[in-house]
Amino acid sequence: MEKTSSIHASDINIIRKKHMRLFIAGLILLALIVVTGTITNYNHIDGLVSVPAALQWLFANMYFSGSTLSRLPTVLRLLWETVLISIVSTTTAAFFAMLFAIVGSKRTSVNGFLMYFAKLVASISRNIPVVAWALILVLSFGTNAATGFLALFFGTFGFLVRAFIETIDETSGDTVEALKATGATYPQVISKAVIPESMPQMFSWVLFMIETNIRSATLVGLLTGTGIGYLFDLYYKQLNYEMVSLITLAIVVAVLAIEVVSNWIRREIL
Repeated sequence: MEKTSSIHASDINIIRKKHMRLFIAGLILLALIVVTGTITNYNHIDGLVSVPAALQWLFANMYFSGSTLSRLPTVLRLLWETVLISIVSTTTAAFFAMLFAIVGSKRTSVNGFLMYFAKLVASISRNIPVVAWALILVLSFGTNAATGFLALFFGTFGFLVRAFIETIDETSGDTVEALKATGATYPQVISKAVIPESMPQMFSWVLFMIETNIRSATLVGLLTGTGIGYLFDLYYKQLNYEMVSLITLAIVVAVLAIEVVSNWIRREIL
């Protein structure tokens, strides 16, 4: 009976400690909100109060009439161009990312220098935002589709290298050791053990990046003058809110459709 009581008291103490940690974390978060608001001169109360007026303006202006629908084919054509650029840049980056991930993973690395070099290149690529890549590349390549492709490629490459390295590191080491024990060469170990086991999760990451890049491609298009982003920027500067609304709706529908398809594919392969 005494042992049961002591166990019960220990559980209560653990729960109390967790609640105390959550309370302290909440206070820290609240303090950060207040401090950042003070530094940036942002009033959170005024921001919340302005939400109803912002929504009222949105519903009053962001609509489109029947005449605007006549331009829908142009919107769909440029949207399709944006989707294709996103897919091509993601799949191309995935190919190179897989090569760097194989070299950069502890489980499959050739030597320490190449491993850290691959991680360094991926880290630099990943930590430069896609928008910054677009601005840098515009100076060299101008405003064209190639600039948008390269901006998405470099941003995607860095992220996928890290995701692929973690995926390879999580593969079973027993299969690799078994193949090495039978005298398998390094390419055989990669092709027969590492890649088959890692491929489903890698493919899931590629699908995730395609969804992400379709959103990013819209923003990149604003800077490179290509795709649906260029059309959005054009009509936004003209204060043509009907076309802006139509373009926004088309982008949302396209992203949701691709998300549904990618989720179905994930369920089939994972």
